[in-house]
Amino acid sequence: MGGIGFGAQLRQWRSVGGMSQLDLAVRADVSQRHISFLETGRSRPSREMVIHLAQALDVPPREQNLLLLAAGHAPSFAETPLDDLEHITGVLDFILEAHEPNISIVVDRQWNLLRSNRAATAFVSKLFPESVSWTPPLNVMRVNFHPDGMRRHMLGWEATASALLRRLERDAASHPHDDSLRELVDEVKSYPGVEPLSGSLPRAEIGDLLVPATYVVDGEEVSLFTTIAVIGDAHDLTLAELRLETFWPLDSLSAERWRRMFG
Repeated sequence: MGGIGFGAQLRQWRSVGGMSQLDLAVRADVSQRHISFLETGRSRPSREMVIHLAQALDVPPREQNLLLLAAGHAPSFAETPLDDLEHITGVLDFILEAHEPNISIVVDRQWNLLRSNRAATAFVSKLFPESVSWTPPLNVMRVNFHPDGMRRHMLGWEATASALLRRLERDAASHPHDDSLRELVDEVKSYPGVEPLSGSLPRAEIGDLLVPATYVVDGEEVSLFTTIAVIGDAHDLTLAELRLETFWPLDSLSAERWRRMFG
């Protein structure tokens, strides 16, 4: 969407959200006529109106910047390298350590691994003893879909992979200017057995938010589910796009086996 006018971007975001002009007008509490004028270029939106409409359309912060620029306004969100945010990395490391012996990792919007705790390294080292460690620049989605990755050690991989693929496709739809994210979708769909798992882009369901996965570790089944946390009200793109993913035992037997292996 970068490089095209505000009106065209607004229409595209309506399309992504499955909204008509009237739907957006009702949600944003403005007239449909005003939405039409903005899309045709007959009206120029104020900075406040751009932000208001972006929030009504659930536009991610990075794309809000593009909408503001297209409307002739300065972007709202700065972008600071994570390594320059020492107060934040210290907090992240504390949270990661506090989740042990459960796996906890930090990824960016493209699912690149940024930080992980000792439990994550121990788990992957047990599954892949030939690997040195689970460290950057590993991509979490790639390692879940690749034929030589996690799927080798999972039961019912197709169900888990289907939910992950829907999540990844929604991410790509929400960041339409992000070529790297689109290329990641195309790459994982090129792996054997992945393309049939793809479908439409439904809204997130509870089954997608709490994705279960069953691994075979040392000959024993361990079922885990994941939760994802984000930093609320972040005014920096780096912070707004961070995701903290934590893996939890799905049942008491898995919890007991996990503590025995990694506790």
